[in-house]
Formats: sequence, structure tokens, C-alpha cells
Amino acid sequence: MFHGPDRALDVESQKAQDVGHTLQRFISYFKPYWIQYLFVLILMIVSTWSQVEAPQLMGQAVDCYFTPAASESVAGPLGNLLGSGATGGGMASGAASNCWFDQPQPSWTQPDFVAGLTRLLVTLVGIYLLGAASTGLMFYFMTWSGQHVIRTLRTEVFDKIMRLSIGYHVEHEAGDLMSRITNDADTIQQGMSFALVQVLSGAMLIVWVSISMLRLSLPYAGVALVMLPFMIIATNWFSRQARREFRTTRLEMGNVNAELQESISGVREAQAFTREDENISSFRAINAANRDANIRAVAYTSALSPTLQALGFVAMMLVTVSGGLALLRGTTFFGTVMSFGLMVTFIGLVQRFNQPVQQISVLWTNIQSAIAGGERIFGLMDVEMDVQDEQDAVEMPLIEGRVEFKGVWSEYKSGEPVLKGVSLTAEPGQTVAVVGPTGAGKTTIINLIPRFYDVTRGEVLIDGRDVRSVTSASLRRQIAVVLQDSFLFSATIMDNIRFGRPGASDDEVIAAAKLARADTFIDRLPEGYQTVLGERGGGLSQGQRQLLAIARAALAQPRILILDEATSSVDTRTERLIQSALEELLEGRTSFVVAHRLSTIRNADKVLVIDQGEIVERGTHNELMAARGFYYDLYMSQFRRQATSDDGKSSPSTALPSLA
Repeated sequence: MFHGPDRALDVESQKAQDVGHTLQRFISYFKPYWIQYLFVLILMIVSTWSQVEAPQLMGQAVDCYFTPAASESVAGPLGNLLGSGATGGGMASGAASNCWFDQPQPSWTQPDFVAGLTRLLVTLVGIYLLGAASTGLMFYFMTWSGQHVIRTLRTEVFDKIMRLSIGYHVEHEAGDLMSRITNDADTIQQGMSFALVQVLSGAMLIVWVSISMLRLSLPYAGVALVMLPFMIIATNWFSRQARREFRTTRLEMGNVNAELQESISGVREAQAFTREDENISSFRAINAANRDANIRAVAYTSALSPTLQALGFVAMMLVTVSGGLALLRGTTFFGTVMSFGLMVTFIGLVQRFNQPVQQISVLWTNIQSAIAGGERIFGLMDVEMDVQDEQDAVEMPLIEGRVEFKGVWSEYKSGEPVLKGVSLTAEPGQTVAVVGPTGAGKTTIINLIPRFYDVTRGEVLIDGRDVRSVTSASLRRQIAVVLQDSFLFSATIMDNIRFGRPGASDDEVIAAAKLARADTFIDRLPEGYQTVLGERGGGLSQGQRQLLAIARAALAQPRILILDEATSSVDTRTERLIQSALEELLEGRTSFVVAHRLSTIRNADKVLVIDQGEIVERGTHNELMAARGFYYDLYMSQFRRQATSDDGKSSPSTALPSLA
């Protein structure tokens, strides 16, 4: 919330991907539903056929039933179906063709006239109904399969997010990742399950109409399609501009979600420091950036529709004027025998041609947005994980607890080492305290043990096995981590404690809570162990959340336990409860304690003093105090700060300064 609207955007999101490659990846998700899509294709063909055939039947009705003087009447492809005995030939080039009876007369008293016209009208209505039914079924099956595809895509994205290394999550905002799995996926759903089928149906209609016009009259079709190249050029140019802007809109939407997530999660801090107005101002700026990006994108797509519409009107004008002049002069149109019915048919076909072109231009907004969303999602899925199992990785056997660092170098940014040649050994059952100034590398050491990060150089060994040679899951199942601010889920207390060991019984959960000294406050809650916690354990104090985190670790029965400032934010009374629980929990387990209170450090088997990525001192508490070196100075400076803050209320024997 201290960032503005110019926050850095994800590198992988900024890379414009190949549109064809993105669409190809989309198609791979649709393959399991190829039967449904084959049915959709059949329905699309039927729907398109109905839209093309209707204008031809109307033209036939004009020539056969309302212009009896015509020496040559027209029969469409449905002639045989309707009983006309038509031999085909279409309307072009003066080819002889038959109406639905030998000599139609413009009189309602003629039985053949009435019967033929009735058959034509009934057939026309039937075609429209068939087209409507086909279109409805087409969208149903497309939506059904599209929903299944989006479900699969979201599942894979969530799986990827869960398996990405801790380093990636540190560098990327949760709100942006949430935007990819929600907003971007929704955009893809809208584009793939609705807009795409409309675009494909429209494209098929355009091709079919074009072929029908060429079949009826090649010269006349040339007039009708003369604007097509200009339409293609306009669509291509506007689409490229819109796609670029839609990439920006998806990124800005991620920023909006990131700001929302951060602001809502930190609303208590915002109110405590009266930062409401600043946060509102920051959100307004980010929201405005998202608005502007959307306006720019929609401006291009909105401009495309009237452009194509104008070009379509020009095409219709050319068809009407050229055909009308030929009829008035009684001449052929470049070898085509003109009739009023032929001109009506071409006007109807041009309208059918223009409708999908304009429809595609409108729906192209959804397609471009879906492509941009797909680029963001696939960009996330293509991120190479910093930490992943080797191909020959094996299951980690039961850990005895010997931990070794051999010449370990580690860096988060290339060329900026955080650890520099660290070597240490922790024997099974030992408690190792890691202390030092802020930024010295303490947390990096403990992150390397469960392999949240990989070493740059050197080795981290557990029971003589390089942690990179075993699967991460089998390694982490035997390691528990208790952080300064442990995360609790919006679930019952029972479920939160059981999180690390889902198969544990209720009795085992209660036993772990008793070990952690958490049972006393749990029993006082209205629903006891079935009490549902708020977000991040809302409603509980910091100390109570820590006791639940220790209970969770105890239930997991780890072989190695890591405590990262687990009591630095609790009061003295709660700290004593936690210390009592930890003494029982640490027994028989190899443990690493980072920046813990003095009482735990004093009892540690070994104290490692880290400064600027190197171990500068090591030994027991008493040995390091006697040496009067870096550890002694660090302890004494913090002891004095503790004594000053207590204002004489605390004696040296009871003061518990934190070694940060």
C-alpha cells in the first residue's frame, strides 16, 4: 500500500506471446471434449446453411410467384425437396430452371400457385426454426464443454501456484495471482464458450455466403465482395491494437486485485495509523489506471464495428445500384441474366455477409481479452520452479536428525550472496540457536533445511543425504516450522491443528493441544474445538495463535523442528506457556531456534552467531558470554534496551531480551 499505480508488472506477463501458440494451447484443453465439439460443428453447419438458404428461397419466391412474365424462373437447392422437379443451375448466366409448377400464374385462384407458395413459406419457416434450434443447442454444448475446460484450467493453475517456490511468492503479490485464477479465467470462459463459437459460426457463414454468391453469379459476386479486402485490413489493424491494450488491462486488473487484497488484509493497521485516506487515494489511482487501459482497448474494438458497418453499407449500395441499373436497362450484368429475384437474393446475402462481420468485430473484444488472459495464465504456468525434484529423487527415509551444512553459499539475486561458505553440524536431538543482526542470514539458513530454497553452492545434508536427492514432499513431511506469525485458516480449531496431519483422530488433536498448553483457552470458547476461526485466526490473541501453531507442529510429529521467532511477539505469561510446551516438544528432536528468547538460547546445545552471511562465533551461551565477543556485545546491548524499557521494573534475572 506504499506503492502507487506505477508498481512493477510481472515480467512474464509483459512478454507478448505468439497468438497462434496461445490458441494452440487453448485447443489442447478442448481435445478431451472432441465429441461434443464435433456435434457443435454439425449444429454450426446446419445453422449456417439455414441462414444462407433463406435469402435464396426468398429470391426464388419473387421470381417464380410475383414476376410471372419472367421467361426463366429460379429454383434453389431445395427444388427437388419441395417437389418442383428443378434441375438446379441457380440464378446466374441465364441457366434454365423450373419453378415448383410448370407455368406459374399470379393468381390466388390457381391451385398450383397456392400450393407451391404455401410449400415455400412452410419450408422457409421450417428452415428458420431449424436454424434457431441448432443455434441454441450449439451454445448449450459449447457452454457445457467450456465450463469443463475452465475447471481443468483453473485446477492446473492452482496446482502450479501451490507448487511454486517460496521465492516466487515472495516476489509476487497474492492479489495478482488470485486475479489470474479468477478474472483471467472468467475472461477465457466468456471468450471460449460464447464469443469463440459466435466468431467461428460467423466465419463459416461468411465463407458460405461468399461461395453462394460466386455460384450464382461470379461478376455480381465480385461487386458484392469488393469491400472484403478493406474489411480484412481494418479488422487486422484494429485487432492488433486492441490485443496490445487488452494485455495491459489484464495486468492492471491484477494490480487492482493485489491492492484490494493487501488493503483489506491490512485494514486494522490502516485504521490504527489513520491511513484510510491514503489507501483510498492509492486505490483510486490504481483503479483509474485500470479504467484508462480498458477505455483504450474498447476504443479500438468500438471503432472497428462502425468501420465494418460503413464498408458493408458501401457493398450493399454497389449491389443495389449495379443490379438496379441492369434491370432498368434490360441488359445482362457482365453475362449474368438479371432478375429482380436475383437482386433480392444478393441483397439478402450481402446482409447475411455483413451481419457476422459486424458481430465478429463486437465479439472480437472478448476474444482479444481472452487471449490476453490466456497469455497471463500460460505465462504463470510456464514459470520454471526454482525448487523441483530431480528425476532420480527418492523418498526420504525416517530422519534420525543429523543436519550438516558444507560450504553453503546462497543468494536470492545473482551476485549478491546472503550466505558465504557456511558450514555447521547439528547432531540428532540437539537444539541449535541461530542469532545475529537483522539481515545476517538467519532465516536463509532455516529455509534451506526443508528446501524452500536451493543452495547456490555447497550441500545441505540430512542424515548424510543431500536434500536435493530426495523428494521435497517426503522431506517436508518430517519437518515442522513454527513462525512468528503462523497462518491459521478460516476453519475450526480442530481442523487448524489437524492441518499438518489430516488423518489424526480427535483424541490425538486434543493431546497435541494439551502438550502446547492450548487446551485451557480452547475449553473456554463457546464451541470448544469446533469453534470456527476468522480469517488468519481472527478473534484470537497473538499468543493463542502461537499455541495453536505449536499444537499443529506437535501433531505432525516432526523429526526436525524449526522455530523462527516463535515467541518474540507474545507477552511474558504466554511466553512461559510456550516455553513449557517447547521443552516437551523439543525433547528427542533436532531443532533450530532463530532469534528466540534468552531462556531457550541459554538452554541450547549450540549457539551460532551469524553476521553478514558468515558464522562468526559458535559455542554454548556460557562459552560465548565468557569470550566477550560479538555475541556478548549483542546480548549486552539488547539487555540494556530491555532494562531501559522496563524502567527498573525488571531485574537481570527475569529480563528476557530477544536476540534479533
